[in-house]
Amino acid sequence: MGSYWKGKPVFVTGATGLMGGWLVKALMREDAEIVALIRDQAPKSMLVREGLIGQIATVSGDLECLPTMQRAIAEYEPHTVFHLAAQPLVQVAKRDPVGTLRANVMGTWNVMEACRLAGTSNVVVASSDKAYGASENLPYRETHPLQGRYPYDVSKSCTDLVAQMYAATYGVKTAIARCGNLFGGGDLNFSRTIPGLIKATLAGEPFVIRSDGKFVRDFLYVKDAAECYLILGEKLAEDPSISGEAFNFSLGERLTVLDIVNMTLEIMDRTDLKPIIQNIASSEIREQYLDASKARERLGWRPRYGMKKAILETVDWYREHLITPESA
Repeated sequence: MGSYWKGKPVFVTGATGLMGGWLVKALMREDAEIVALIRDQAPKSMLVREGLIGQIATVSGDLECLPTMQRAIAEYEPHTVFHLAAQPLVQVAKRDPVGTLRANVMGTWNVMEACRLAGTSNVVVASSDKAYGASENLPYRETHPLQGRYPYDVSKSCTDLVAQMYAATYGVKTAIARCGNLFGGGDLNFSRTIPGLIKATLAGEPFVIRSDGKFVRDFLYVKDAAECYLILGEKLAEDPSISGEAFNFSLGERLTVLDIVNMTLEIMDRTDLKPIIQNIASSEIREQYLDASKARERLGWRPRYGMKKAILETVDWYREHLITPESA
């Protein structure tokens, strides 16, 4: 990446989340001037756990408060805004659709509106493969319609469309990242497959799969995802013609939940811990995977980590940080 970001002011929402923590680390390595929006104190987040939060500027507040966003963007005048903050969990979205829509959709239009009013920043927005909704025509390409039906998926379809609207109507320089399922060290949402599986296995317990194990998903290691955000932000600044465009980022591997579980158990040398399959999942898309050829061709992006190497690094992180499973 060179030193493109050296000295450049950047504003990161969602910095205490999984993706945000790794992006902040990547930006710190690049010597960027980082400001992070922090809603809640999250003592177990990587940003706090590794002492990074004391090394960056922070704004306390909520995405859903437009004056907070306006003040932060106007005051810090970021070169690039990385908008990652969201309610990220499918099951939470099902239980609390209004809260999820408020965080993900209102939060996005507040960020975009603050950037429109300031008139200076580039914006990189985190969408998701879930924004596409269900489709029989896989893999998803960027030309696919956004047609989420379930609460989380709809919130990401709307996030994506709101960002596109601000680019098309108001000329806010915007690029959109649609990533596969992100995973890596620092993810404390143990309802997700990979951290939940690793935590259960470290405790010597069988992992419980909510679905029948045959749901197909596409994954991306957070270190690769952090690099894709940096590349997207750099390309957007250099080539405004990509404004309003979305890019898929993923490994492009068609893996079932059971494939991931078995691969992880093998890496952890605990194939004796057979998973328990509940088969009770609902409001989830059965099969999702992405075509990331546009990012390869237009941005020169390629993932550096295959699935096994990424899982191995992730397992090592949890072994180091979850001395006992109760500590999580």
